[in-house]
Amino acid sequence: MRIYKLFLPLFLILLAVGGSGCVSAEMTNLTPREYTRNPAGLYAVSAAMESDQTTLRWDTVQPFVVVETEAYPMRPTPLMKNRWETLVPIAANTNVMYFHFKFNFNYTGFGKLKVDSKLSPTYRLEIKDN
Repeated sequence: MRIYKLFLPLFLILLAVGGSGCVSAEMTNLTPREYTRNPAGLYAVSAAMESDQTTLRWDTVQPFVVVETEAYPMRPTPLMKNRWETLVPIAANTNVMYFHFKFNFNYTGFGKLKVDSKLSPTYRLEIKDN
């Protein structure tokens, strides 16, 4: 009984730290570093997200590509798991675009649904003329 009383505070601290809601997620940019300019001005941007967090609710993942102040929603890539894509407009006079990904999602924490969001680093996409 004495050992139980000794380890109970340590167990509670570890439980509180381990269940603090920090969801680990790794994002991967799958977009080429450069595209040849196309007349439509739309360029495919894609990403993948992996997580070993068992409480992450994959059905709630909402990914976006953020370019300056615009956020473009991404859709799941057909036949691929945990990958998303979208088309981003780039003006005809623009040669370089900087962007990052933002993933919003929910996870279960102590019986409640909690909200989290992860940002990727900034990436550079270059548009080359023919």
